Amino acid sequence: MEISGSRILLAGATGVIGGKLAEALSENGARLFLAGRDPGALASIGERLQSETVVLDYSEPESVAGAVEAAVAGLGGLDAVVVATGAVAFGEARDLDPEVLTRLIEANATGPMHLISESLKRLEPGGSIVAITAVVAEFPTAGMAAYSASKASLAAFLSALRREVRRQFTVLEVSPGHMETGFAGRALAGEPPAMPEPEDVDDLVGVIVQSMIDGRREIRYDIRSRELQVK
Repeated sequence: MEISGSRILLAGATGVIGGKLAEALSENGARLFLAGRDPGALASIGERLQSETVVLDYSEPESVAGAVEAAVAGLGGLDAVVVATGAVAFGEARDLDPEVLTRLIEANATGPMHLISESLKRLEPGGSIVAITAVVAEFPTAGMAAYSASKASLAAFLSALRREVRRQFTVLEVSPGHMETGFAGRALAGEPPAMPEPEDVDDLVGVIVQSMIDGRREIRYDIRSRELQVK
């Protein structure tokens, strides 16, 4: 896709990856409509990038549909939706709190699915859907069973969606390795297990933008080579 002049709804703009991705897309000439949970942080990045914003709450179905409609109205259409939202929880499966599980699945699976579904109704032909999962979707990690499952759910959704819309839209799944984004300090529950050295967020963002331009379908972290593989 052509980034310059494209109309993009970016959810998760107040996070580390989402924020850096918003900056990179803006630098490449994209017209952004930014969505996130934190009104204050959202207003700040919106002002910095001169982009309209909307508060997004996955627990409220009308908020999800409303975010898409606000983006379409504000931008005059929609060429891409980028989903960089998420949450994490740690701990063994036997200690899982049902409320934490509900919030985790909502943040990482059902919420993004709903947002993508609503966006498909308004996306222009030839548009793009980009969503961030995680390496644990493919390689589930002990002590992160629920988190791994929630990311795997979104990955399966994207894989099936790609087949459904292959003649209309491009679906790009981004499955990075461990990134230092402050997630551990904002975990819904538990303490993180031992983690590998974090990968560079800026490198990931650069690969995402180039992959959007090139119409790629997958960005995956290879645990053997410790490199991002693009397809």
